[in-house]
Parts: sequence; C-alpha cells; structure tokens
Amino acid sequence: MEEFKNVSQDMGCGPYSNQAECIKYVVTCIIICIGLPLILVAIYALYSLVGKDHVAPIYVINLLISDLIQFCWMIDWVAKPDQKIDKIGFLFYGSSLVARVYFMVCISLERYLLIACPLWYRFRRPIKISVVVCVLVWIISLALGFTVVFLYIPEHSETILASFFFLPLPLLILFLGGTLKALSASISVPADMKQRIVGMLVVVLLIYTLLFLPIIITLLKKHDDRALNSLSFLFLKLSPLADLVLYVFMRKGAIDKLLASVCCCRMDSNDESCSTV
Repeated sequence: MEEFKNVSQDMGCGPYSNQAECIKYVVTCIIICIGLPLILVAIYALYSLVGKDHVAPIYVINLLISDLIQFCWMIDWVAKPDQKIDKIGFLFYGSSLVARVYFMVCISLERYLLIACPLWYRFRRPIKISVVVCVLVWIISLALGFTVVFLYIPEHSETILASFFFLPLPLLILFLGGTLKALSASISVPADMKQRIVGMLVVVLLIYTLLFLPIIITLLKKHDDRALNSLSFLFLKLSPLADLVLYVFMRKGAIDKLLASVCCCRMDSNDESCSTV
C-alpha cells in the first residue's frame, strides 16, 4: 500500500528533477485539459437519456463521475506536487477506482440482459433499482477504500485491493460470451442496437484489460519495479479518456454507420472467400 501511495505521489510533477518527470507533468496537464470538459459534456448529454427510462446511462454517468473524482485528484497533484499525500483525498481516489471497475460490470450485465432476456428486461428495468445498485457500489467502494487507507495491514492490503480489481475480469468475459451466444436467438433487438451492445461490451473488456491489469500486477509484485509502477499509473491516468468511448456507444448516429461498415466489410470478405472455394 505504501508503494501504491508513493507511486501515486510521483504522478504529479514536483521540482523537475529530470526530463521524465517534466514529461509526466505535461502529459497530466494535457489529459486534464482534454478529458475534464469532455466528461462534463458527456454527463450532461447522458442525463437527458435517463429521462427516457433508459437504465444503462445511469451506470455510465456514475462511471464518468468516478472519472471526475480522479481528475480532481490529478489536478491536486499538479497544483501541489510537493505536498504530503492526504489520506482523505487518497480514500476518495482509491474508492473511485474500485467503483469504476464495478460500474463496468453493471454496464456489461445490463447490456447482456437486454440481449439474453429482452422481455424480462423490458418489464423489470426500473430506474429506482439502478439507483440503488449505484449507491451500493459507492458504499462498498468507500468501505474498501477506508479499510485499505485507515486500517492498513502491510501483509494483506495490496492483496485485498488487487483481488477487488481482478474480480470483474471473469464477469466481463462471461457477459460478453453470453451476449454473443444469445445474439443468434434474439429477434426483438434491432440490428443496429445489437452492434452497439456488442461494441460496448468489447470496449469495456478492452479498457479493463489494457488499463487495469497492469495495476493489479503492480499491487501483487513483491519487488519494487519503478518502471512498471510508473507505466501502470500512467494507464490509470489515461483510463478516464477511454471511458468516453462508452458515451459514443450510448448515442445513435455515426457509431452505427461505423459498425455497419465494419460488418459489411466482414461479410464481403466472407463472400469472396466462399466464391473462391
């Protein structure tokens, strides 16, 4: 856990001791300047979809709110790079990371139910249940963060945190596989919606695999590897930008044309291979 905090503090740029830290500082500022306004716009746009009794935007909104918390922590790093890490701030930062991965699970589960159980989903998707689920995710994440930050046990804290980060992986794979399996039997979901759903599930799994698995490896390593630590936390800084892709899959429009063109290209290639045989 102390290793986690020490590397976190390095994410800000203190006095420029070398060129690498200067680059970290510049990259952090660029990510904040690009990501913060885009996330605020995405939250506002998704809020309009919630009024239409859509459930998925609620989970995506909470995911983006966790990104906002991380941006606030990054701004604090940039503004006060030399300050001692505040336990309260680190509590909210760590809790927001845990909440993010479990809101990814909620998004994947909701999309899976839309394909696998369309009739059940149509009549059993009240917004109140989704709000309760979101509240529970935040409570569990804060409880875990409080345990790790204030009840720090050197022998177990990193393992506990890594376990909570790793647990969503089999669930994300399961929901993606179940969705792909149910696609052939589903006739009530339009083709363009199917494409967006599968695309969203794939993006969620890619975001988790590429940006969160490195931090799990960092937490489980017994020996300090500063290069791996810096790389894993750099990925965490980039992850809020990756979450914005999920907003694109919530909106109809250009993404439908892109997915349709990809599917058409795949069908054309299959037709050509069949004709040559």
